[in-house]
Amino acid sequence: MKYGETLHRYPNLLNRNFVADRPNQKWVTDISYIRTGQGFLYLSVIRDLYDNSIVAYKTGTKQTIHLVLNTIRSAKKNEKVTAELQLHSDQGFQYTSQAYFKLTQEYGITPSMSRRGNPYDNALAENFFSILKTECICRQKIATFEEARILIDDFMYFYNNQRIQLKTKLTPMEKRRQSAA
Repeated sequence: MKYGETLHRYPNLLNRNFVADRPNQKWVTDISYIRTGQGFLYLSVIRDLYDNSIVAYKTGTKQTIHLVLNTIRSAKKNEKVTAELQLHSDQGFQYTSQAYFKLTQEYGITPSMSRRGNPYDNALAENFFSILKTECICRQKIATFEEARILIDDFMYFYNNQRIQLKTKLTPMEKRRQSAA
């Protein structure tokens, strides 16, 4: 962050209420890293709390504000966001930046932010990374960034379209389609 740049903080609107009545009402976002032989590959995701689907994700070799902004742009492009949408994050520098503030304002997205040092506030973003790493990443030694990206792409498809959620007994996309019917 540049000296003098505004640091944006937002109230915790989510407040551990992880239930959404409809798609694109409550999203959670975070960044994790995947270790490869070439270094860390950073993964930014947005998860919809309605059906637990990953509505957007991006990877990059650097943990930057642009990685987060591109993830939001992808989500906005892929999803019809008409009602008020909350986007919940931790207090990472990407989420307190002026660029994040401007993009969420432009898209009509209401930012929500975890309390400092409280990982439970963003538990469902963290939970997804745990699932990804347990079921996919930790089972192998990844040599390259490209190999990691392919594994992530394949897992995202599996997770959204084939992996049954315990609570609903449906895949995220099956539940999403039900809401559209």
